[in-house]
Amino acid sequence: MSKGIRGRVGANHHPALLFEFVTRRGCHLCDVMEGLVEEVFSAQSVGYERRDVDTDASLLRLYGESVPVLLRDGKPVAKVRVDRAQLRRILRRSRRGE
Repeated sequence: MSKGIRGRVGANHHPALLFEFVTRRGCHLCDVMEGLVEEVFSAQSVGYERRDVDTDASLLRLYGESVPVLLRDGKPVAKVRVDRAQLRRILRRSRRGE
């Protein structure tokens, strides 16, 4: 079940950046990656939408068992494992339009 938009919204919020976190219930790697995404994105006032791969046929076709996946504007920018430094680079590149 989706938790909706996550992260803080404040003066530095970047609404043009659309991030989605594709996950599944009971997935340990998903829980770990979401904790990092929440930590890094919240610190940068960036939100994201949580999407359950098992409740969306198109996501299930695309990613199947290959979750978690972080999408930016519908395109994968991180899969399965990511660290804080990688997430910070993803945000920097996103803000520069890369």
